[in-house]
Amino acid sequence: MKDIVRFKKRVNAQDTHAEAKPDLPLEIAHILLIDVVGYSKLLVNEQIELLQQLKQIVRSTECFRAAEASGKLIRVPTGDGMALVFFHSPEEPVRCALEISKALQDRPSIRLRMGVHSGPINRVIDVNEKTNIAGAGINVAQRVMDCGDAGHILLSKHVAEDLTEYRHWQAHLHDLGECEVKYGLRLHLFNLYKDGLGNPQIPEKLRRGRRRPAFAVSVRPITAARWHKVALAIAFLLFAVALVTSALIFFNRAPTATMARALGALASIPEKSIAVLPFENLSNDKENAYFADGVQDEILTGLSRVADLKVISRTSVMQYKAGPRRNLRELATDLGVAHVLEGTVQRAGGRVRVNAQLIDARTDSQLWAERYDRDVADVFAIESELAGKIVAQLQAKISPNEKAAIEEKPTADLIAHDLYIRAKTLIATAVFSTPQAESLSEAVRLLNEAIERDPAFALAYYQLAHTHDLLYFTGIDHTPARLAMADAAIQSLTRLLPNSGEAHLALAKHLYWGYLDYDRARNELSLAQKSLPNEPWAFVLAGYIDRRQGRWDESTKNLERGIELDPQNPAGLEQLAGSYRLLRRYADEESVYDRAIAVTPKDAALRASRAEVELNWHADPHPLISTVEAFVAQDSSEAKHLAWAWIRGALCKRDYDGARRAMDALPIDGCYDGTIPIPRFWCEGVVAQLRGDKAAARAAFTNARAEGARLVAEQPGYAEGLCVLGMADAALGNKEEAIREGRRAIELMPITKNAIEGPLLIQYLALIYAWTGEKDLALEQLSVAARMPGHLSYGQLRLHPYWDPLRGDPRFEKIVASLAPK
Repeated sequence: MKDIVRFKKRVNAQDTHAEAKPDLPLEIAHILLIDVVGYSKLLVNEQIELLQQLKQIVRSTECFRAAEASGKLIRVPTGDGMALVFFHSPEEPVRCALEISKALQDRPSIRLRMGVHSGPINRVIDVNEKTNIAGAGINVAQRVMDCGDAGHILLSKHVAEDLTEYRHWQAHLHDLGECEVKYGLRLHLFNLYKDGLGNPQIPEKLRRGRRRPAFAVSVRPITAARWHKVALAIAFLLFAVALVTSALIFFNRAPTATMARALGALASIPEKSIAVLPFENLSNDKENAYFADGVQDEILTGLSRVADLKVISRTSVMQYKAGPRRNLRELATDLGVAHVLEGTVQRAGGRVRVNAQLIDARTDSQLWAERYDRDVADVFAIESELAGKIVAQLQAKISPNEKAAIEEKPTADLIAHDLYIRAKTLIATAVFSTPQAESLSEAVRLLNEAIERDPAFALAYYQLAHTHDLLYFTGIDHTPARLAMADAAIQSLTRLLPNSGEAHLALAKHLYWGYLDYDRARNELSLAQKSLPNEPWAFVLAGYIDRRQGRWDESTKNLERGIELDPQNPAGLEQLAGSYRLLRRYADEESVYDRAIAVTPKDAALRASRAEVELNWHADPHPLISTVEAFVAQDSSEAKHLAWAWIRGALCKRDYDGARRAMDALPIDGCYDGTIPIPRFWCEGVVAQLRGDKAAARAAFTNARAEGARLVAEQPGYAEGLCVLGMADAALGNKEEAIREGRRAIELMPITKNAIEGPLLIQYLALIYAWTGEKDLALEQLSVAARMPGHLSYGQLRLHPYWDPLRGDPRFEKIVASLAPK
């Protein structure tokens, strides 16, 4: 009888005004259902006492009081619990559930389970003239709650998807997949827990086998099970393929192309492949989050040395550290693996507890689970044992050298290792992002501190050399002193790990980024790949070298291989898109940007780059400008990250007001065009020219020249610095100096040495010639740049004010036409 009452939800609520209508219109509500676990086993007086306590707790929560004060709350007693119906936001019932859970920490005798759903309800008047609640919304909320155990706060998929729009919820939502509930219905659930509130365990109902994995396609919150179709599909297809196919057919939510992609992905995934997901930190001290990251990192690093395995890189799997838990089949398909390792780490005092389970993601079945409860000093031994068990389970071939590498401790100092993991995280997030200089400098500090604690920490030297070389190559500190720091770190690494993959890879980066010594770098890479078969950098760097040597086909293949090992790395995808831009393969560029945006859909810079394709391809600046302005309107702090693209779009549109707004957002340090450091004053001068303010333009270009001169004085062989100085001199009418500086830049970095920046320097030399009245020489250089891969585009030549001195010349118009879309 109790279940029937709950299913229909004709339960008493608070009194309503006499003028209430018998049947009010359908409303969308956000519902929190609360149930006392074990209520029926209590004596009657115990039940009354418990409900009184629960009532006081609920009424004392901030969310309850705020909703009640605004008149936007319905309270519905349910006998052994209650329903709270909110109307403002799906966050209301969730926050209320957390407040209740926190209050119950001091009352362990009251054991609740809670369910949250948003959906349609009706207010109806019963025979006693009371307001009752009916409708699908309350029914689904009941089903959600019924799937939980004591302490659980379960959410429907609908609510979880709403909450993931807010960053502060993402880390606390955990996908449980689908659960079969009454009458053969299926419900997609998420578990909410954070800071000791909620219950992190999988509900018993799901553990008993009523859980179904959530498919990559969207599913309705509740649907009738169509067992005859499943049986028919299984009769003709392999089990894993049948699951995907039936989901796509049943819900009719994915087109044929999506079905083909899903089936193809399943068939192409190699058997011996694995992703080591971030381990969840269960420690009370949240500072131990990096300790948990370190456990995952060492297992992943050990496995990645086994050539017979495909192991996804740390950068890609760390994408799943925050946000709601994804169902494993979808996750594995995105990563291109058959198996997933997930686990938890809890550190308390001198002890550590590690739980791990290896899952065949194709069938969502557990292959084995291990639990370790040891002294914290044994954590590296735990990591080695887990890696060894995985290799054995996947029946991967392992050489003695690979086995020894897995068993080798990186350091005996856990604090040093924590500093190392913190630095790795900073480096991974700093590359190709902002603020880059601050993050890399902090990484250097952390790594030096780790090395001070353990001078024999070889991997810390590897990361230190990597960071110094990045600081040099990106122009943040393009000085001999920075190169010397990288060189010293590499020497220490080579002394500690001679002929190791890390030593060869570090030297390859150093030779490439520091000296553009492509041949020696390529030789070091070939050696590194032998002992680091799953290291994306070994292939990405080869792609970079191929690209700078003009070997575009080889470069694309190597970059694709790097992305295969690091498929969720937006920076890697951005680099491949950049290659397509230089090749003027704009359709391919758009496609790759779409892949990157799927990983980080809210990345404003990626979306601006995607929109800028239309400017380069079809000479249409409007998508770029509208994209930038939309992001800036939503979050003004994004303006500084998008200012350079915004300026380009506004200049091409001849929009002075827009260019002025973009200038206001441009950081004081300016920006980069490729690796050319464009001073802020240069942009100010160009914008002043656009509005015809010659005095302001000259003042700005004078300041830009001073910055260029400083760069050259500090770094005499810095081709990009000479280019900037030449541009400023051209703007100021210093013809001879400008031409000399522009030519010298090309001598220092010819196309044969750099097939990316070389053409860009030619493009800017053409600009110098155009601005100093040497039209023939300008057109000659432009013709050269247009015939080779590079930054020069149809949209730039057709629209940008840079090239106004050449407009009207038939030779210039012919060059523009040669780049027009075919």
